[in-house]
Amino acid sequence: MPLIPLEDNFDDVINKTQRGLGVSDEELIRRAEVSAEDLAKVKAGEPIIAVVRRVARHLRLNPNALEAHARREWYPEIPVFPRGFTAFNTPFEDMTVNSFLIWDSRTKEAAAFDTGASVDSMIDVIECDKLRLKYIFITHTHDDHIADLARLADFAPNAEIWSHTDAPVDHPRAQTFKEGVHFHIGSLDIKTVLTSGHAPGQTTFFVTGLSWPLAIVGDSLFASSVGGSPTHFAEQLRNDREKIFTLPRDTVLAPGHGPITTLAQEKKHNPVFAH
Repeated sequence: MPLIPLEDNFDDVINKTQRGLGVSDEELIRRAEVSAEDLAKVKAGEPIIAVVRRVARHLRLNPNALEAHARREWYPEIPVFPRGFTAFNTPFEDMTVNSFLIWDSRTKEAAAFDTGASVDSMIDVIECDKLRLKYIFITHTHDDHIADLARLADFAPNAEIWSHTDAPVDHPRAQTFKEGVHFHIGSLDIKTVLTSGHAPGQTTFFVTGLSWPLAIVGDSLFASSVGGSPTHFAEQLRNDREKIFTLPRDTVLAPGHGPITTLAQEKKHNPVFAH
């Protein structure tokens, strides 16, 4: 995947956390002891570091990590997979969205995760490497993640289409799973882990058998940020902490937007989760 910017700026982290926790501007001004003018500037993206740090403490964010984010001092180091994994980043309206492909090098069986806005590049890889697409997995059913599903399904008419029971896909071949189901392609194991909050049925797919453990997390979290939700933010945080941040430390995290990262890096640099 080419170098792409972090999905969220520091002010996005502040705004989505404040909204998710239900903290009003007035309450945050009082707790953090900052002026209304300074808070408004910070929430609009001006990195007033003293205010950023004060606000962080009262939104349960790590001040050091949020400051580094505001200063643009950190970007994840992305591990290299010699084989069996590739990522795609396609433009959708005013953003870009990720999709992923894994395969077993011996059997040439493959699995796709989401489609992004276009599956052109994914189809090119499948054809060039002579892969057989066995599964199409959907992390969640927001439009940007399934925009080209019909085309991918037509390209691979024998591929099974799967999503969580709380997020059924509108396609005649679509099937649903519950949490804890295992799928296999060759020697690779794919486990379904429910990490809802940002969206109902949002699923993390934990893959073992590649060079690194891999978690395809959808919009559960991003490098240096978290999936937002005005109504189910606490659920998202709980699922991330209990189900993603307990995975092996060397797990590679493949989010729905922004760059690939690792669990070890997020434990240190993500303002929402760093200790």
